[in-house]
Amino acid sequence: MAKQILSTPNAPAAIGTYSQGVKVGDTVYLSGQIGLDAQTMVLVEGIEAQIHQVFLNLGEVAKAAGCDLNHTAKLNVYLTDLTHFAKVNEIMAHYFQQPYPARAAVGVKELPRGALVEMDAILVDGS
Repeated sequence: MAKQILSTPNAPAAIGTYSQGVKVGDTVYLSGQIGLDAQTMVLVEGIEAQIHQVFLNLGEVAKAAGCDLNHTAKLNVYLTDLTHFAKVNEIMAHYFQQPYPARAAVGVKELPRGALVEMDAILVDGS
Protein backbone atom coordinates (compact mmCIF):
# COMPACT_ATOMS: atom_id res chain seq x y z
CA MET A 1 0.00 0.00 0.00
CA ALA A 2 1.23 3.46 -0.86
CA LYS A 3 1.61 6.19 1.74
CA GLN A 4 -0.20 9.44 1.12
CA ILE A 5 1.51 12.36 2.83
CA LEU A 6 -0.99 14.85 4.26
CA SER A 7 -0.32 18.55 4.19
CA THR A 8 -2.60 21.53 4.69
CA PRO A 9 -1.90 25.24 5.17
CA ASN A 10 -4.83 25.26 7.64
CA ALA A 11 -2.71 23.54 10.32
CA PRO A 12 0.74 24.53 11.53
CA ALA A 13 3.58 23.58 9.22
CA ALA A 14 5.82 20.81 10.50
CA ILE A 15 8.57 22.25 12.68
CA GLY A 16 10.80 19.22 12.29
CA THR A 17 11.49 16.16 10.20
CA TYR A 18 7.93 14.87 10.01
CA SER A 19 4.70 15.21 8.02
CA GLN A 20 1.46 16.64 9.40
CA GLY A 21 -0.07 13.25 8.74
CA VAL A 22 0.22 10.07 6.71
CA LYS A 23 -2.59 7.99 5.24
CA VAL A 24 -2.01 4.31 4.48
CA GLY A 25 -5.08 2.53 3.17
CA ASP A 26 -7.96 3.39 5.50
CA THR A 27 -5.68 4.35 8.40
CA VAL A 28 -4.64 7.94 9.03
CA TYR A 29 -1.80 8.83 11.39
CA LEU A 30 -1.87 12.42 12.62
CA SER A 31 1.39 13.82 13.97
CA GLY A 32 1.40 15.54 17.32
CA GLN A 33 -0.10 19.02 17.35
CA ILE A 34 0.50 21.75 19.88
CA GLY A 35 -1.48 24.96 20.22
CA LEU A 36 0.17 26.86 17.39
CA ASP A 37 -1.94 29.19 15.30
CA ALA A 38 -1.51 27.96 11.72
CA GLN A 39 -1.28 31.45 10.25
CA THR A 40 1.14 33.04 12.69
CA MET A 41 2.94 29.91 13.99
CA VAL A 42 2.66 31.51 17.45
CA LEU A 43 1.54 29.47 20.46
CA VAL A 44 -1.86 30.62 21.74
CA GLU A 45 -1.95 31.58 25.42
CA GLY A 46 -3.43 29.53 28.24
CA ILE A 47 -4.41 25.90 28.63
CA GLU A 48 -8.02 26.27 27.39
CA ALA A 49 -6.98 28.12 24.24
CA GLN A 50 -4.21 25.59 23.58
CA ILE A 51 -6.56 22.60 23.96
CA HIS A 52 -9.04 24.16 21.53
CA GLN A 53 -6.25 25.01 19.07
CA VAL A 54 -4.86 21.47 19.21
CA PHE A 55 -8.28 20.01 18.35
CA LEU A 56 -8.70 22.56 15.54
CA ASN A 57 -5.24 21.69 14.16
CA LEU A 58 -5.89 17.94 14.31
CA GLY A 59 -9.25 18.50 12.63
CA GLU A 60 -7.67 20.38 9.74
CA VAL A 61 -5.18 17.59 9.06
CA ALA A 62 -8.02 15.06 9.34
CA LYS A 63 -9.89 17.10 6.68
CA ALA A 64 -6.84 16.86 4.41
CA ALA A 65 -7.30 13.07 4.64
CA GLY A 66 -11.01 13.31 3.81
CA CYS A 67 -11.99 12.61 7.43
CA ASP A 68 -13.02 14.45 10.57
CA LEU A 69 -12.25 13.98 14.24
CA ASN A 70 -15.09 11.48 14.65
CA HIS A 71 -12.99 9.04 12.58
CA THR A 72 -10.52 8.95 15.49
CA ALA A 73 -9.84 5.45 16.80
CA LYS A 74 -7.05 6.44 19.23
CA LEU A 75 -6.12 9.79 20.74
CA ASN A 76 -2.96 10.40 22.76
CA VAL A 77 -2.84 13.43 25.05
CA TYR A 78 0.39 14.78 26.52
CA LEU A 79 0.12 17.33 29.33
CA THR A 80 2.79 19.19 31.27
CA ASP A 81 0.34 19.34 34.19
CA LEU A 82 -2.12 16.47 34.65
CA THR A 83 -4.45 18.71 36.69
CA HIS A 84 -5.54 20.05 33.27
CA PHE A 85 -6.94 16.65 32.27
CA ALA A 86 -10.47 17.54 33.42
CA LYS A 87 -10.32 20.58 31.09
CA VAL A 88 -9.29 18.28 28.21
CA ASN A 89 -12.36 16.12 28.90
CA GLU A 90 -14.64 19.15 29.01
CA ILE A 91 -13.35 20.66 25.78
CA MET A 92 -13.06 17.30 23.99
CA ALA A 93 -16.86 16.92 24.24
CA HIS A 94 -17.17 19.90 21.86
CA TYR A 95 -15.15 18.17 19.13
CA PHE A 96 -16.16 14.49 19.40
CA GLN A 97 -19.42 12.59 19.41
CA GLN A 98 -20.06 9.27 21.09
CA PRO A 99 -18.80 6.64 20.83
CA TYR A 100 -15.57 8.32 21.89
CA PRO A 101 -12.17 7.08 20.73
CA ALA A 102 -9.75 5.08 22.83
CA ARG A 103 -7.42 7.48 24.60
CA ALA A 104 -4.30 7.76 26.70
CA ALA A 105 -3.15 10.71 28.79
CA VAL A 106 0.48 11.10 29.74
CA GLY A 107 2.16 13.62 32.00
CA VAL A 108 5.37 14.96 30.50
CA LYS A 109 8.06 17.29 31.78
CA GLU A 110 7.93 19.67 28.81
CA LEU A 111 6.72 20.02 25.22
CA PRO A 112 8.04 21.85 22.15
CA ARG A 113 7.94 25.65 22.27
CA GLY A 114 6.75 25.59 25.88
CA ALA A 115 3.34 24.17 24.97
CA LEU A 116 1.11 22.95 27.79
CA VAL A 117 -0.59 20.20 25.74
CA GLU A 118 0.11 18.10 22.66
CA MET A 119 -2.05 15.45 21.01
CA ASP A 120 -1.66 12.94 18.20
CA ALA A 121 -4.25 10.57 16.77
CA ILE A 122 -4.93 7.53 14.64
CA LEU A 123 -8.04 7.71 12.47
CA VAL A 124 -9.84 5.08 10.44
CA ASP A 125 -11.58 6.24 7.27
CA GLY A 126 -14.52 3.88 7.06
CA SER A 127 -16.29 5.73 4.24
